[in-house]
Amino acid sequence: MRLLKGSRIALKAVTAHKLRAALATLGIVVGVAAVIVMLAVGEGARREVLGKIQGLGTNLIIVSAGQMKLVAGRPQLVGNVTTLDLRDARAIAEECPAVSRVVPIHSRKLAVKAGSGTTNTTIVGTSAEFAAVREFRTVSGRFFDSEDVQGGQRVAVVGQTVLTNLGVGRSLVGETIRIGAVPFEMIGILEAKGVNYAGIDEDDQILIPITTALRRLFNASHLTSLYVQAWQEGFMDAAAAQAGAFLRERHRIRAGRPDDFTIQTQAEILEAAQETSQTLSLLLGSVAGISLFVGGIGILAMMVISVRERTSEIGVRRAVGARRRDILLQFILEATGLSLAGGLIGSLAGVAGGLILGRVTGWPTAISPLAILLAMGVSAAVGIFFGAYPARRAARVDPIVALRAE
Repeated sequence: MRLLKGSRIALKAVTAHKLRAALATLGIVVGVAAVIVMLAVGEGARREVLGKIQGLGTNLIIVSAGQMKLVAGRPQLVGNVTTLDLRDARAIAEECPAVSRVVPIHSRKLAVKAGSGTTNTTIVGTSAEFAAVREFRTVSGRFFDSEDVQGGQRVAVVGQTVLTNLGVGRSLVGETIRIGAVPFEMIGILEAKGVNYAGIDEDDQILIPITTALRRLFNASHLTSLYVQAWQEGFMDAAAAQAGAFLRERHRIRAGRPDDFTIQTQAEILEAAQETSQTLSLLLGSVAGISLFVGGIGILAMMVISVRERTSEIGVRRAVGARRRDILLQFILEATGLSLAGGLIGSLAGVAGGLILGRVTGWPTAISPLAILLAMGVSAAVGIFFGAYPARRAARVDPIVALRAE
């Protein structure tokens, strides 16, 4: 009953000064809207990165030659290690029970020419199982098969970005392109994959048989990496452990010495990406939260002024039986009501802003209901926190002094 009465009095007091109330809540509106928009950007980026990592394939383990380190947020190879080779790939596939497939990779950037168009792109030498392991599909033509790999055929499957840069289309399937100085038959066009979790455009590459790449194009015998696929998700750790132990033995790495390779499971990449995205979301939310703090100061200033102007009102209420806690409740309800109103308007503005930002900029944004609830909860807490001081000040007003002030 007292809460209902206090609410009616608080509402009447707030609506009596509409412009002042609107200005006081403006900071809360801006703060809540900023929090929701920033969290929408962070959540959208998180979902996009996680989707790209999951798009790497199923039950995937990446074995890189040398030590991989994060440089500017992207994995970079440290040093030039040549100990990983095709025999390692075959041995892991044959000797590691938890492994179902092993796909060798050797990549290098080279000049490509088709007709009058030229471009520099990444040439990836790999096996016929690459398409299944990495879930690549062709939209025109075909992928090379095991016979092409065994015969060292000069055939190529081309990404969409390469075609765009060359200024050619799907009609060139079956025609000849030149990689470096070597002619290749274009036998297929890859389905668009987009940018991967490391920021690399997976459409800006040409796939060729690994034997052709090593013997006829790169003049090399080593690999840059391996894609190792476990039989199922539950075998991921076992497959990674078996592959690591087997490579240490084959490369004669003594106990206590660092590996000359790096093993990353899809789960580890996913975990690292989630940690990074959570840090980004926290940073963005914290920056936007400063606006909420500023809005809270605005409510504090309004409530302090309100207490000074309404000293006589407080005195009358105390004289007719209102207790200190009634006065305290009234002013806290006023501050909380202002803050919640600002939070509601700010939530609507934030949702609209997030949707508009995504459409205008093309950035991935995702409005989370949890973010809206969090913003509303924080706005209520801001009202209670910044309304507590003026409410306590109002509750401590001496009714005799207040009536004399009148």
